[in-house]
Amino acid sequence: MGMRKLVAAVACAATLAGVAGAPAQPYPSHPITMLVALAPGGAVDTLARILAEHMRDTLGEPVVIENVSGAGGTVGLARVARASPDGYTLSIGNWASHIGASLVYPVHYELARDFEPIALLTDVPHWMVARTSLPAKDLRELIAWLKANPDRTAATVGAGSGSHLCGIYLQSAAGIRFQFVPYRGGAPAMQDLVGGRIDLMCDLAANSLAMVRSRQIKAYAVMAKARYFAAPDVPTADEAGAPGIYVSNWHALWAPKGVPPAIIARLNAAVTSALADPAVRARIADLGMQIVPRAEQTPQALADFQRSELEKWTPIIRAAGIKPE
Repeated sequence: MGMRKLVAAVACAATLAGVAGAPAQPYPSHPITMLVALAPGGAVDTLARILAEHMRDTLGEPVVIENVSGAGGTVGLARVARASPDGYTLSIGNWASHIGASLVYPVHYELARDFEPIALLTDVPHWMVARTSLPAKDLRELIAWLKANPDRTAATVGAGSGSHLCGIYLQSAAGIRFQFVPYRGGAPAMQDLVGGRIDLMCDLAANSLAMVRSRQIKAYAVMAKARYFAAPDVPTADEAGAPGIYVSNWHALWAPKGVPPAIIARLNAAVTSALADPAVRARIADLGMQIVPRAEQTPQALADFQRSELEKWTPIIRAAGIKPE
């Protein structure tokens, strides 16, 4: 080998050795994208922005919110499922987008297979609300009234939505029937409920809290094990005569499958730090959301919880034969 070739070979070997021995780049080293699978301005989008602001300070890099809506949130989920498992693309969503819509729309991913759980964040129960002129005084009377009047109407905001699935669940559990009336959004549905043009709605409590407080509609029961912190005078379904009916629109954070455990742990620590901050907690409470207990904020707790939710809702949605609109 000539001297020139020998020098080049030594230099190349030294370069390769330097690359092989170089320490891994610390995480994060550039901005993180938190993808919201729903339109801007909604509760999930607002929660994401509150968390991202605090996580930026903890992680030392910006957390950029990107909204990719469509098909109940499944368009955005599919994009995250295909993303590189490097911790720079995250998915924030709720029960409606990650359980309900993913079981209603045709998708090419599975929540349990294609996502790494990071943390369960908040919980908002559904509750049964009605026009003020409806004669039943409590949930027991409401169930009896619906059995005697199976032609009554209940608003939904689309096939597979929380209001739709909650209504189907209540029908099945209580042995009642009512007619679903689909609306394009919560605002027109609530307008008709306040105006007495529709009878019922199994609504997200945070959405209709102001209407209940102002007595424009009435709430019969919270579909949860515990009373809703923002309306403690409304009984639970257990207390009101429909035991075991639990429907909540919880929120959580995921990454694509294959993100290293150390990065998942770093992200979880940033999230739990945000959820423990008094200022963040106050802003989330203003959204009508309740932060889950610290023990339920671990990746494993979210994995266990989403498994139980899939086991619960898959047969309900399959039996109802819900099709995308």
